[in-house]
Amino acid sequence: MCRNIKTLFNFEPPATDDEVRAAALQFVRKLSGFNAPSRANAAAFDRAVSEITGAARTLLTSLQTPAAPRDRDIEAAKARERSRARFG
Repeated sequence: MCRNIKTLFNFEPPATDDEVRAAALQFVRKLSGFNAPSRANAAAFDRAVSEITGAARTLLTSLQTPAAPRDRDIEAAKARERSRARFG
């Protein structure tokens, strides 16, 4: 599951709220072991996703780097090429 969490820092355009929430959701799924929680655990699961989304957004806005922002399209093309080389 966690291999689906993508690097979100230092991209142009910046990470969207949906991307940050998706990463938080994957993190909570990994920690809890639930892909979808039962009704009894849904509130705790959703609260954890919301709190981690907020913490991740705070982290991303607080980080600094002198490096130029990376282009999403170029990085996606590199990832496709690595995948093609690895899996054929």
